[in-house]
Amino acid sequence: MLSGSFTNIKLSNKQIHIPKRLMCFLFPFLLLISCNQNENDQITDQIKQPANVLDFTGVPVSPADRNSLIFSDQGAWFAYGLPDTNKYYGGFTGPFLMTEENGLWGSVELSQLVFVGKGSDILSGLENFTVVQNAYLSHLEQVFNNRNLKITQNLFFPSPLTAMIITEIRNATEVSIEITPAWKGNVFLKGLHLIRKGNRIEIHSDNSPATGYIQIPGIQLSEQKINDTNYFVKLNTIRLDPGETTRLILSQSFIFPAYDSEKELQNALIIAKDPASALQNRIREKENQLVALYRKQKSPFNDRSYKNLMAKLVLTLQNNTRIPAGGIRHRGLFPSYHYKWFNGFWAWDSWKHAAAVAFYDPGLAKDQIRAMYDYQQENGFIPDCIFRDTALNNYRDTKPPLSAWAVWKIFEADHDTGFVNEMFPKIKRQHSWWYAERDHDHDSICEYGSTDGTTVAARWESGMDNAVRFDHVRMLKNSASAYSLDQESVDLNAYLYAEKIFLKKMAHLLNHEKDSTRYSREAARLKSKIREQFFDPVKGWFFDTSIDGKKQVEVMGCEGWIPLWAKISTPEQAEAVKNNMMNPGRFNTYVPFPTLSADHPDFQPDGGYWRGPVWIDQACFGIVGLRNYGYHQEATEVTYKLIHNAEGVMTKGKSIRENYNPVTGAGLEAENFSWSAAHYLLLLINE
Repeated sequence: MLSGSFTNIKLSNKQIHIPKRLMCFLFPFLLLISCNQNENDQITDQIKQPANVLDFTGVPVSPADRNSLIFSDQGAWFAYGLPDTNKYYGGFTGPFLMTEENGLWGSVELSQLVFVGKGSDILSGLENFTVVQNAYLSHLEQVFNNRNLKITQNLFFPSPLTAMIITEIRNATEVSIEITPAWKGNVFLKGLHLIRKGNRIEIHSDNSPATGYIQIPGIQLSEQKINDTNYFVKLNTIRLDPGETTRLILSQSFIFPAYDSEKELQNALIIAKDPASALQNRIREKENQLVALYRKQKSPFNDRSYKNLMAKLVLTLQNNTRIPAGGIRHRGLFPSYHYKWFNGFWAWDSWKHAAAVAFYDPGLAKDQIRAMYDYQQENGFIPDCIFRDTALNNYRDTKPPLSAWAVWKIFEADHDTGFVNEMFPKIKRQHSWWYAERDHDHDSICEYGSTDGTTVAARWESGMDNAVRFDHVRMLKNSASAYSLDQESVDLNAYLYAEKIFLKKMAHLLNHEKDSTRYSREAARLKSKIREQFFDPVKGWFFDTSIDGKKQVEVMGCEGWIPLWAKISTPEQAEAVKNNMMNPGRFNTYVPFPTLSADHPDFQPDGGYWRGPVWIDQACFGIVGLRNYGYHQEATEVTYKLIHNAEGVMTKGKSIRENYNPVTGAGLEAENFSWSAAHYLLLLINE
């Protein structure tokens, strides 16, 4: 009787006994515990990296070919792909050299495995092999099979300066066989030259200070033929018994003069003694990053498909990461390696990258912030963008003030007070610069502008280069090197309000109570001004105004929901803005939220840049704004549409785009765009 009155329940690895008469009351709670346990099990199941979230297959037809994607890791300035034709089986396409100009292919395939026929120089490639190719966050993998051999190749980056190819050749027959492997390759980029230096092959460039190196450690070389553009290296003959495997190692390094090339090359030789361990370290690091992110995903965006998307986003950011070189003094991210003009760091891109990367790599996030502040001027000004070649740096304008937000996101991720202390005085100086250089009428409401007096640079300063709201602006001179638009922008002042709040928090954290009180007081005054000056209660929207604040610029654009993101709006204002945002005829389009209301006569959804297409950063700010005011159902609805209706986002292999057509969902402009990936990441974490 006793045993029939109890039910055994297993939670984790323990059993508990519960009277059956209590089960009807406890069942909902037990179900909840069980679901949480299952969720943890699912996270454990997801530790293995998903394969091929991006498609790296393709063969370049010219050095400038950008028809395929490229894989890199550790911030390397060079990258590779997977060959899609059997002519190039036996190696990896590339490298694509971001050390050269705006990024160019140095070779179709710099190192290809071939076999030398017995007693002759006849070469046999892998054309008759079948192939399975996989791309992971940690490495590229190829498995070639024919009736005699199974060949496995893995390419990974043990360091930012070196890529290593591990090739394992297994005898798949039941008899002993002999093979004579060889490596061959060439460069097809004009200005690259191959030179033999002992057991190394060096790659010198007429156009770049970086030097390339090929090393084949651990095996005796029986023959080397090298000229200016081609090389052939034959290895000694190897005997393989049935089922036996031999391993070949080849490394390629591209090293800027600021780095110790001899130390790097010697380190590569050391790694080559146990390359499998080095590869496993990369795999574990990537898995740990993904698990850390998976644990932050919130319902309803936490099933397997969204975990695969998370991996795609991280891989996109990884492929755009660069270590210091030339004028770039700290690590950071390109907006997109895929677009030839995006091979530097931009200010507000950097703040956005850092805010997302902080969730899985706070060290990289901090360096991204530092990279821009390395060029802060004494008066607090931050340049628009910086490059390896500092002659290209743009000092004509800056970008919207979001660095304090990013720094606080990093602090929330790792609680490093030291980094906040490092950045606090610099952000203070930058914040003050806006009021000193971009407040023409000294009313504590700032304007976008430029240092050279041009309208084009002033538009760039907003980040929304060709936005309709700036179609009729004029320039006003503030000083010899400071000009303002004759228009006060709601988004700029909302960002400045948010910056005051973050500076207040930083000051309090650092026990600078005087600063904390000052920023709190300034924020309260600015909040009232924004509510009064920029909001139209009839139209239910925040608009830019004339510089005297008396006339609205009646263009309904994405800047109008930034006061919700910054938590400035009254509840009544937020509801009115929400109603416009959720209106399918205005902003709740097939892919929400466009940068210009869909009912505006200048709405240009296809290729309009900031005149209609959806930019994921601004859409994310809009969704966060909805959540800030309790509109969670609406926020979830548009997040789903933003993820599922934007072309390629949920499609395996397809890249993340710079912006999207709000009507059709078509991907527009640059591929592999970092801040789109960063903000999709923030949306999956519900930040």
